[in-house]
Amino acid sequence: MKTYFFDTETTGNTEADYLCQLAIKESGIDAPIINELYKPRVEIGVASMAVHHITNKMVEDKPLFQDSDTYKKAKDLFESEENLCVAHNAVFDVDMLKKEKINPTNIICTLKLSRYLDKDEKIESYRLQYLRYLLDLSIPENVVAHDAMGDVIVLEKLYERILTKFIETEGGEEKAIEKMLEISSTPSLIKTFKFGKYNGQKVEEIAKTDPGYLSWLLEQKQNSDQNEEDWVYTLRHYLGSTD
Repeated sequence: MKTYFFDTETTGNTEADYLCQLAIKESGIDAPIINELYKPRVEIGVASMAVHHITNKMVEDKPLFQDSDTYKKAKDLFESEENLCVAHNAVFDVDMLKKEKINPTNIICTLKLSRYLDKDEKIESYRLQYLRYLLDLSIPENVVAHDAMGDVIVLEKLYERILTKFIETEGGEEKAIEKMLEISSTPSLIKTFKFGKYNGQKVEEIAKTDPGYLSWLLEQKQNSDQNEEDWVYTLRHYLGSTD
């Protein structure tokens, strides 16, 4: 089974948004398989441009992703049962690919794995670039953050560190990958608030002292135009535990 690392840059982060860049590289191979810009189906939002610096002018003459020369290659790669595909916060990237009629298999999410390994919740943020510097990953100085290919390079280094941890606990690479696929395919249980009026407090404790807040938050997350599966799962879990 070959391992591939991928990242998308997009017009925004809602259900109405589309990808405008895709980067894919194979494990251990420096040259990317795909690193292309595409004309998205909607305009790139200013907030997104401020992050990845891809402007509407830069993509106005590019093909739509599904009309591009790289589309079939990407679809075959993602949908092959023989490939392992790794992303950070994979649910977001997978949602973007599904809008383009690509249904990835064998997805590993390094965000979920990072959260899983942080048993004592010592890590302040699980963002890719935060983990890059927290873990002092060895990244070339010319790698640009929030560029799809730049993020893929960081992602590969993070995955290597995580894989080593799972091999130690699971007793071998095959079992490690099996465990990582299992964790990546299910919602994460979030234990501590890292935002809002209960920042730093345990969700379990707030479920006992202010279940109304959790019910309100659950409604917000369910109605969000972003994929909030981890928070929806978490809030349902703790609200159910108070019955």
